[in-house]
Amino acid sequence: MNETTTPPDRTPPTELELQGAWDLLHTLREAIGQALIGQRAVVDQVLIALCAAGHVLIEGVPGLGKTLLARALSTAIAARFARIQFTADLMPSDVTGHALYNLREERFEIRRGPVFCNFLLADEINRAPAKTQAALLEVMQEGQVTIEGQSFPLPPPFMTLATQNPIEHEGTYPLPEAQLDRFLLKIQMDYPTPAEEAALVRAITGGQVGDKLDVSQVPAAADGDAVLGLQRIAARLRLDDAVLDYAVRLTAATRTTPGFAIGAGPRGSLALVRAARAQALLNQRDFVTPDDLKAIVKPALRHRLTLAAEYEMEGAQVDEVLDDLLRRVAAPRV
Repeated sequence: MNETTTPPDRTPPTELELQGAWDLLHTLREAIGQALIGQRAVVDQVLIALCAAGHVLIEGVPGLGKTLLARALSTAIAARFARIQFTADLMPSDVTGHALYNLREERFEIRRGPVFCNFLLADEINRAPAKTQAALLEVMQEGQVTIEGQSFPLPPPFMTLATQNPIEHEGTYPLPEAQLDRFLLKIQMDYPTPAEEAALVRAITGGQVGDKLDVSQVPAAADGDAVLGLQRIAARLRLDDAVLDYAVRLTAATRTTPGFAIGAGPRGSLALVRAARAQALLNQRDFVTPDDLKAIVKPALRHRLTLAAEYEMEGAQVDEVLDDLLRRVAAPRV
């Protein structure tokens, strides 16, 4: 029986399973830190998405290490990595693959595209038109690719790490709402602290020629099976009904808050609960708290919301309205 038809295991993880998961997450965090200096919150959010079997959209100005983070993660997990540089002339078949006629054998052959991997870096995804961006919809949602009417499942785990530049708009195409909704988290990557930047400059300029991204120091800490184990453990963490109700109330509140013209749909509630379970696992607990939801609500919901026109004109940010929403929606005591 395959992954899609296996009934969910609802038994709580054992103490041995939890300890193994905590140790592995700590090892992965340290391994990625061998290449990426600082950005601890960003690394943690990527690990949360990994545990929740979700995809991430990483937004930040050039030079902050978005590509390095994706490469370091795939190196630490010893998984197959592929990178697609999204451009205006990129075709959907360049992403998923295509059928090619073999003249010698007089038959069509399927040439699989770069999405057939474990970790896909969709670099500058907003530089490709919507038609090409949509080529990722099926694979992100269903873990399969359809070519010439034939479906090809991708071997799990599969994770898309997409990047985009928030300040450069020339030659870019906004991601459609349907595309954005497929990302579990939207991670905002900010500038490093002065101390982190000094450590970065010292590490790269100390005897190294050029500024090539270096992941050679990242040890292989896990494999695909270990990641699938993490995902199964995270999905089985205890979740009180009151905490689940809090997640639904937070999402529903975005639909009635004056600051938002468009609120989050049910997929927002699902993302909140999935990410909160992974947050709890990262925090070395076997149960989810309201604080786990609060910690992950911005990356889980910010890309599913549209600011009201008057708020946008005043220069308000989605995260600011979410802060106000968190103050207004009462959290349960559990």
